[in-house]
Amino acid sequence: MKLYFSPGACSLAPHIVLNELGLAHETEKVDLAAKKTAGGADFTQINPKGYVPALALDNGQMLTEVQVLLRYLADQKPDAGLIPKPLTPERYRVEEWQNFIATELHKGYSPLFRPTTPEEYKTIARDNLAKRLQLVDKHLAGKQYLMGDKFTVADAYAFTILRWSTVTKVDLSPYANIKAYMERVAARPKVAETLKQEGLLK
Repeated sequence: MKLYFSPGACSLAPHIVLNELGLAHETEKVDLAAKKTAGGADFTQINPKGYVPALALDNGQMLTEVQVLLRYLADQKPDAGLIPKPLTPERYRVEEWQNFIATELHKGYSPLFRPTTPEEYKTIARDNLAKRLQLVDKHLAGKQYLMGDKFTVADAYAFTILRWSTVTKVDLSPYANIKAYMERVAARPKVAETLKQEGLLK
């Protein structure tokens, strides 16, 4: 497999999962502004959507979209427990978190990256995010991870998106449980390894 990624982008989540599972893979960095891979290829010919992540499978097919990649990768090693077994209540809880992260957090942070977003709207976006972050913070009270004591693909995704708080000036200081959670996930050996591989950690 080959993961096309951009450092710190949402592609960090499947990159973490690849390393957590120990799945054999290659990576290639993508310049999202230029739509070029590190090897000089036109990234839009690889993924017409023009954004990461994209995962080239060994059979020649290409998979895109964060949630799909996370599910696919976790299902390659079901005994690792990064996603619960199909048709279990726990599976749907992880999917529930995945959807929340995608629609309420991922999309919530996105306007804050765009230079064309009016400052007035950025204030509204941060206010909306605060409401979502309060929910996450309350849920994490007394828990190690989103599902309790077990790290799952939902944590890889949440950690990736919440890391954007620094560059988008979203203040996490009111959320003690989230802050502790972020430190806990960052301390996982494979997460730290992935951050180093993407040049995000010295």
